[in-house]
Amino acid sequence: MLEHLLFVIYLILFAWLVTRVKFFTRSGLTNSQLVILFLLKVMAGIFYGWMGLYYGNLAQMVDTWLFHHIGLTEYQLLYTDPHAYLTNIFHNPYAGGLDNFFGSSNSYWNDLKSNIFIKLLSIFNIFSFGHYYVNVIFFSFLSMFGPMAVFRVMNDAFPGKRIIILLTLFLIPSFIYWTSGLHKEGIIFTGISLIIYHLYFGWKEGHYSYKRWILIIAGLLILLILRNFLLTLVIPAVIAWLLTTHWPKSGLTIFISVYLFFGIIFFNGRYISERFDFPKAVVDKQQAFLQLQGGGSTIPIKKLEPNFISFLKNVPQAITLSVLRPYPSDIRDLLTLAASLEISLMLLLFLLFLFFRKKSPDVSKNTIYLFLFLSFSIMLAIGFSVNNLGAIVRYRSIILPFLIIPTVVQTDWKKIAAFFTKNNKNNQPTTAT
Repeated sequence: MLEHLLFVIYLILFAWLVTRVKFFTRSGLTNSQLVILFLLKVMAGIFYGWMGLYYGNLAQMVDTWLFHHIGLTEYQLLYTDPHAYLTNIFHNPYAGGLDNFFGSSNSYWNDLKSNIFIKLLSIFNIFSFGHYYVNVIFFSFLSMFGPMAVFRVMNDAFPGKRIIILLTLFLIPSFIYWTSGLHKEGIIFTGISLIIYHLYFGWKEGHYSYKRWILIIAGLLILLILRNFLLTLVIPAVIAWLLTTHWPKSGLTIFISVYLFFGIIFFNGRYISERFDFPKAVVDKQQAFLQLQGGGSTIPIKKLEPNFISFLKNVPQAITLSVLRPYPSDIRDLLTLAASLEISLMLLLFLLFLFFRKKSPDVSKNTIYLFLFLSFSIMLAIGFSVNNLGAIVRYRSIILPFLIIPTVVQTDWKKIAAFFTKNNKNNQPTTAT
């Protein structure tokens, strides 16, 4: 009874709050639209929790309730031992100190991502009294800053497309599902969005204020804590973007050059220090996934070796895994069915974009390069290291808006409608006079 009462009270409170936060209201959306989007995230978060409760073994869905139960323990620790509660996040039980930054086991940094998230849930529990679905409301509000930041960037980059951007952003199934549930994806996406938002509008304003730099660094810290390998992928994109602000006409050349430079560092950092053996870190991450028991969601893959030739040979496999899977033949349950249908729809949208692309002279090509290079590098990283379909779908969900929205808004839908209307008329039988 208490949970239901708290749920109603907090739902009303935060639905009102989204219409008062300036970051949301300055998006140009009406109060009704903001409330609807917030409620959509809450519903997705509830469905996520329900799936985790009843289908926990599918697509690594058991994590959300495991986090919840550990969060309850941490919440109780606040009352029984406040000192331990405030300091245990800094405790490192491993002999290697703070080394093993990219390690998948026996690593302070690997544990930190879960420990921070659990600490966040324990703070939610102070106000929710430990009720999972009440925490969903708090999380939905917090994680709404990410989509709204991306919406404001896209709305400025593609003027006059507000409704189609809004619908595309909030109706990407895997995106709204994985970033609304009680898991790390919603906060990770918010971190990436903070960086892109302030990079983009700093460029629009012609300078980067201290506030923007602080929030860009805050976004980088979120990635450092919750998924550190993303930090190494975002930094090249940030540097390339900043360089294009000085040489805007050489955008593509700059992005290619920066990524080639970091690619050389990636494969040769080991010669500077063993701590910078990045290929080995990716191989270790792949090995960690290969050792997981993923049931029907785990697929066989070729093993990587920590050298350039092995990575080059595995590029087709990496692209296939992160871009095209799950295939229709991979469908085993509701989640893989939804993911497979989503991939099919994405490929259809891309084909329509290729054949019915609309010229958009007002769009900054460097903005598109930022989205493409960042998204493709993350896709490659996923494909090189992950062999679990559930994890693949979850990890890639955070970059889909940066690929799908530009594709949809730069497709000439009127031309498509006219094309099919013309064909339908041509195919109609003629009547004799």
